Amino acid sequence: MNPNKVPQHVAMIMDGNGRWAKKRWMPRNFGHREGAKNIRTIAAIASRKGIKVLTLYAFSTENWNRPEAEVNYLMELPFEFFEKFVPEAIENNIQIQAIGALEQLPDKTQSAIEEARQRTAHCDGMILNFAINYGARYDIVHAVNQYIEEGATQPLTEERLSRNLATEKLGELQCPDLIIRTSGELRLSNFLLWEAAYSEFYFTDVYWPDFKEKEFELALASYAERHRRYGKL
Repeated sequence: MNPNKVPQHVAMIMDGNGRWAKKRWMPRNFGHREGAKNIRTIAAIASRKGIKVLTLYAFSTENWNRPEAEVNYLMELPFEFFEKFVPEAIENNIQIQAIGALEQLPDKTQSAIEEARQRTAHCDGMILNFAINYGARYDIVHAVNQYIEEGATQPLTEERLSRNLATEKLGELQCPDLIIRTSGELRLSNFLLWEAAYSEFYFTDVYWPDFKEKEFELALASYAERHRRYGKL
């Protein structure tokens, strides 16, 4: 692939873990565990391909409405995941970040995320950005309220609002070039609504645990064939 055609920021809606497990007569949590394993695979591939930011939709603000046992498992999963992944991230020079209302997560979950962030803070390669307890509508409202609380005297501009969003920490890479959703669903599900204004989209029927290098290559190849005009000719 032409290196000039590789997206700098790829965002993924990792969907289909539960249905993947159900097809195998296994509990939904088994699918979540396999999905977490696949994050390690895809992150390594993305880093190797020169992608600068990989944002993963790990848990939405709406996911709290799932059964309590499933939510509790998802809150415990970061401990197991980061214990195995952080050494790999350091080896691959991957920096771990997170966006979302992290302060609303259980203390232990917050601690696992913060420890992973601190241990990889020195890495200056790809940023692996987890969207956890994230909702785009919440983020936009929070950004507007923050502007008001700062004593705004001028009309709110697009540039100013962007600086108050959770993704602002990504700087010039704030907006994803490519958004991938697995499992066949054709919607954004409250993910990066502001930032996705000019993103390219790629949808696949493949469930997230089966989204391996071949599927990733197909998504990147599709992106490389597109011409992004941003409203111009």
